[in-house]
Amino acid sequence: MIKLGVNTVLFGGYDLVTAMKHIAWAGYDGVELSAIKGMCEHLELDRWQEQAGQIKALAGEHELALLSMEVASLDEDRLTKAFEAGAGIGVPIVNIGPGGKSGIEEDFQRQTDQIAKMADKAGAYGVTLCCKAHVGAAIHNTPTTLRTMEKITSSAFGIDMDPSHIHRSGERPEQALPAVLKRVRHIHIRDCHGRGPSPGEPKDQACGRGEIDLMSYFRAMVSGGYDGPVCLEVIGAGKCELSRKTIIAAESYGYMNACLKALNAR
Repeated sequence: MIKLGVNTVLFGGYDLVTAMKHIAWAGYDGVELSAIKGMCEHLELDRWQEQAGQIKALAGEHELALLSMEVASLDEDRLTKAFEAGAGIGVPIVNIGPGGKSGIEEDFQRQTDQIAKMADKAGAYGVTLCCKAHVGAAIHNTPTTLRTMEKITSSAFGIDMDPSHIHRSGERPEQALPAVLKRVRHIHIRDCHGRGPSPGEPKDQACGRGEIDLMSYFRAMVSGGYDGPVCLEVIGAGKCELSRKTIIAAESYGYMNACLKALNAR
């Protein structure tokens, strides 16, 4: 069954206890732990061993699956700690961005070489490394994603398919998803207005408020047999009050859950 989760970056500025409690209240199945240095570190990789017990206890208390973590960085030392934390806490997926710049072949080769190296290391820890196409980065659309899939053959590597980045690359996410779905192991999701480069204000990232055809995206997901995590990732909400964060989470859950129920997938 597709599990719905929230990246705790939405609850940046509040502690993990608060984040997980409100994510559970909103109805979600699980959580993605934010370990994004300089933005939101609910999971502090330099001291993950100290946090492990609390994270497991919170997950149990609120009946939330530990679906994934987002590290963003391709730094080898930081990712090694992430893989150790994933294996130690029970988080099966580590999400990153590709880095580099769009349209520069040297960047594409360098970044995908590093991703391939880190995927091999992830496999040794029993976790999966996922990377998504990202506006302005070396991997930024479906063609560059397909090139990456062809180059990196490790079973410990997967695609994190984020429809908002594909939308902002000028594509239709519901049409792009089938081309990459066989390697998709995680989905970050949010809505957005316009073609970017930003996804817009946090409220406009709530699923159903923007212009992405998310119902068709879910239909493509279900018809293609995807059964991994789908995690809401809303950025820029750091200064929002807790009530606004919770509304975004709850509204998005209601929209996504209704889509999946209509497709007989929940």
